[in-house]
Parts: sequence; C-alpha cells; structure tokens
Amino acid sequence: MRLWWAPGRVQIEGKTPDYRFSLANERTFLAWLRTGLALVGGGFAVDQFLPDEERALRTVLAVALLVGGALCALRAVSHWLRCERAMRRGEDLPVSRFPTVLALAVGVLSAVMVLVVALGWAG
Repeated sequence: MRLWWAPGRVQIEGKTPDYRFSLANERTFLAWLRTGLALVGGGFAVDQFLPDEERALRTVLAVALLVGGALCALRAVSHWLRCERAMRRGEDLPVSRFPTVLALAVGVLSAVMVLVVALGWAG
C-alpha cells in the first residue's frame, strides 16, 4: 500500500518494460476507475429515484452499489501496481478473482432491480 503513494518507487525494480505494456496497464486501470464511477453513479441514482415506500430496499441497493464502486476504485490501484511490478520483474501477470466477484455482484444486483421494477415495488 505504501507504493500507492509513491508509484515512482516501482521503477527501482527490474527493468523498464515496453512502454506499450505500461500504457495498456494504465488503460486497464482507467477502465476499472470508470467502472467504479459507474457503480457510484448507479448507487446515487437508486437512492434518488426509487420511491420512499421501499426505503430499506432502496438503501440496501444504493449502499451495495456505492461500496462496489469504492472497492472497484481501490482494486484498480492495487491491480495496476501489481501488474506494473510483475512486468518490470519479468514475471507472469497476477491472477485475480475480483472481476468474477464484481460481475456476479452486478448480475445479482441487476436481477434484484429487475424484480423490484417488475413486481412494482418501485412504484
């Protein structure tokens, strides 16, 4: 986590990889951040647009999306750093279960939202 605040220290390790790989790693990082922002935006939308009659359900869905967005953003930094270090060391890129967990969570939340809308709980 220390390297989050001093990413220049990563350059001390190993040798500099082809810049195209570093830029691809950065694009992946930015994609993770966009996903996190989309989840945060979805959380605020759920909180603002679902009616007050189902306040508990609305709060649970909104908080789940907001937490997912925060986790996604934090994971983006961690994943970028781990990949950059692996490339500099000539190691295999790290494997992560986070994309699977995120996809399943978004799928479950989406299914719940479909039920909320379909059963008329949201109006």
